Amino acid sequence: MDIDKMFKLPSLPASAGQKRKMPDAPTPEMLKKYKATETEGQPQSQALPTNGKGKGRAATVEEEDDEDQYNAADRDVYEGDEDVEGRFFGGGLNNEQQQILDIFDKAGDEEDGPTLDLPALRRQLGKFERIVNKNAEMRGKYPDDPSKFIESESDLDGALKQFLPLTQNPPLFFPELVKSGVIALLTNLLSHENTDIAIDVIEVVRELTDEDVGAEVDDLEEEDEGESGQAYKTRLAMGELIDELLNNSLLDLLVANLSRLNEEEETDSQGVFQILGVFENLLSFMPPLSEQIVNETNLLPWLLKRIQKKEYDSNKQYASEILAILLQDNRDIILKVGELDGMDILLQGLSQYRKKDPGDSEEVEYMENLFDVLCSILSQPEMKKAFVDNEGVELMVLMMKEKLLAKTRAIKVLNYALQTEDGSVGCEKFVQALGLKTFFSAFMGKVRKKKKLNATSSFEDGEHLLGILVSLFTNLASDTPERIRLIAKFVENGYEKVDRLLEMREVAESKLQAVEKDINMEKRVMQANEEEITDVEETEWYLRRIDSGLSSLQNADYILAWVCMEDDGAMTHARLLLSRKDQSFRNIVAVLTEFKDNVGDDEEEEGDTQPNLQKMILEQLIAFLEGLE
Repeated sequence: MDIDKMFKLPSLPASAGQKRKMPDAPTPEMLKKYKATETEGQPQSQALPTNGKGKGRAATVEEEDDEDQYNAADRDVYEGDEDVEGRFFGGGLNNEQQQILDIFDKAGDEEDGPTLDLPALRRQLGKFERIVNKNAEMRGKYPDDPSKFIESESDLDGALKQFLPLTQNPPLFFPELVKSGVIALLTNLLSHENTDIAIDVIEVVRELTDEDVGAEVDDLEEEDEGESGQAYKTRLAMGELIDELLNNSLLDLLVANLSRLNEEEETDSQGVFQILGVFENLLSFMPPLSEQIVNETNLLPWLLKRIQKKEYDSNKQYASEILAILLQDNRDIILKVGELDGMDILLQGLSQYRKKDPGDSEEVEYMENLFDVLCSILSQPEMKKAFVDNEGVELMVLMMKEKLLAKTRAIKVLNYALQTEDGSVGCEKFVQALGLKTFFSAFMGKVRKKKKLNATSSFEDGEHLLGILVSLFTNLASDTPERIRLIAKFVENGYEKVDRLLEMREVAESKLQAVEKDINMEKRVMQANEEEITDVEETEWYLRRIDSGLSSLQNADYILAWVCMEDDGAMTHARLLLSRKDQSFRNIVAVLTEFKDNVGDDEEEEGDTQPNLQKMILEQLIAFLEGLE
């Protein structure tokens, strides 16, 4: 049957030669027979072809040897040229053809089969166990003859795929999985001789532990039902499943597969990606699991080794992401990274971006993950020392000189590296490495980078620049060459750095005013309703102000107070600029006083009797500024 002739279609281009063609239409007798079967509730149609979006668009039937049975249908097809509107504006089908498609569309909807329930799941699990045992038996009998067990391996592959739909109703299906003991079978298959089977299991585990499991139902019911709703039940079911997986040595088996998979093979590379996905799911659902993963497996050494590979790929990016997740606020894990020479590995990995930008957005994310990991580990004193010893300060200074994405990230790292008394050595090294010249170039905004993908905001960059200056003024000892060079930078070129400092102060102040207006409104509402304003509300409001410009304002005034104390000319210049804004040093004192009152609270609560260095400095600065009024 000629379809082009039926619809009077123009000739197709040569490039369309590989597209699937619509087969001949069935006879009316076949349709009647099909309708009768459909009425009996037993559809027998073939699966519908789709247009790639899940909806059937064309009917197909199996070809018969005898093509004469289609002649009747051929005679009913309209082949004339007159009714152009009916063929094109009407959809290109006559009534009988449309009827055929309607029947097949309906059959396709019904062909999905009944919804999976517990009895069906139990039968599926029983069948799965038999397939696993059969495969083990055939492999045991014929270890050297794959042709004997290849069929059972194919059956096992198909049986594993049938676990994927269980994510549609975790509260119903997951407890049954745990109760049936099938989790032990699944985890045992992670050490299967055929790595393709192990990868199938990894895919199943990743799907079952995905954070979006049950999301469709959760979105509809979570708000209305609270802890009694589907979302709560889903989390309980997932927690029970994950506990059972962990009890069956999931972590060790996953790491063992990382070692045996060959990433040069596409399938194995995907398997590694899936394993990292499982770890991400587990850490997302249960963050404290990071300590168990690091202490009981070799995942951390593997991650550090993986990011050392020269070639960039998706697995390298994913490894850096898992590393960043593991290191969040965990001193023990950070020190473990130090023991594994992690500081040198991270600096080596970042050094490649000193002269070039990442190739694409995914590689940008990889670079940022390494910078985030570096900032995380610099929270510990031991790692600050390792940073200096491994020439991290010098590398960041070199990165600051280039007009690349790594520049602003290097400034952020230096801010973390130089903080607190433990950063004193780093502050000296920074000045000795000629970092002041490059730093103040960025501070003055003289090097304007083009707007790039993943470029940081200027306000965020300014916060880190101010943070570095705070550390330098706090940690560099008086009358040392390094401190004298720092003060000289604020004196040169007509005190232009003081001008810039007050500009940054004004930006932070204006940004803060909008938030303070909202907070004052909330206070008035609470007072009007005679609600008590507790320390909880006060703390929350203070943190909101910190995030909305107060931190930058405090740092700017801290630096300004130091500059005024160190140089009379800078003090006179600052007084003049403040007076032009109808302000005075009293405004600076008010900001620093609030700063002092909120410094060191954590240490005092922990019973630390040692005086806080920054608090002592603030008291001296406030006393100096008050004496100027």
